[in-house]
Amino acid sequence: MTERVKKPEWLKVNFGANGRYTDTKRIVDEHKLHTICSSGRCPNVGECWGKGTATFMIGGEICTRSCKFCNTKTGKPLPLNLNEPASVAQSIALMNLTHAVVTSVDRDDLPDLGATHWVNTIKEIKKLNPDTTIEVLIPDFQGRLELVDLVVDASPDIISHNMETVRRLNPLVRSAAHYETSLAVIKQIADKGAVSKSGIMVGLGETTDEVEQLMHDLHFVGCKLLTIGQYLQPTHKHYPVAEYVTPQQFDIYKQKALAIGFDKVESAPLVRSSYHAEKHVAK
Repeated sequence: MTERVKKPEWLKVNFGANGRYTDTKRIVDEHKLHTICSSGRCPNVGECWGKGTATFMIGGEICTRSCKFCNTKTGKPLPLNLNEPASVAQSIALMNLTHAVVTSVDRDDLPDLGATHWVNTIKEIKKLNPDTTIEVLIPDFQGRLELVDLVVDASPDIISHNMETVRRLNPLVRSAAHYETSLAVIKQIADKGAVSKSGIMVGLGETTDEVEQLMHDLHFVGCKLLTIGQYLQPTHKHYPVAEYVTPQQFDIYKQKALAIGFDKVESAPLVRSSYHAEKHVAK
């Protein structure tokens, strides 16, 4: 049996709340809104909600994939809720968000893998919330670049697709997504002129050289924004934590990424894909 690595002090969250956070939480609770912030038990929920940022998940709650790092339910999804795009847009208006992040489960069961649902969601958000900036965190759509184009053409402010981990660990951590496919998706986003973003986890057993190579791979295909955070094992059934990377090493990663040429980098133990997302939007 593998000995579990003890969680260090720097991963303890100092939870703070202000009036805006309190109002957002009340609205979420009263209207039973679905956000990754709460369902994913994000450590930054207090900070983000307090700044008027939240992350929604579309496509249902059941994913067709079973990645070793992710706690999302896996199995056969229910049919799409065609009212969901309007519901998400209304939720954003209700919460008075200045910046909204939208992600989704993988819907490999659908003919278009959920791409049209993505487009409809972006359009509804724009229609009801013209002053709210939008960031989308999309799946790989099985590498079907024509589906990526549909999302790009809907013109969200930032389009993100997470690499998650280094090339060597990719088949051990991700159930169906391939390293080269993800790079191709990010390249397509960048080539179409959209602001491209990606996120990775560390602490899975990667080396610093592998992380730096991943940075170079991302920058080569046109990725402009990068987030780096500590992997935290959701349950004992998930991929184990190999190490807790120090805050000093996260700062080294940030400086290396900036030196490589990324426009903006968020790198710290508690960073998640949408952390400080509002800062990444060109006003």
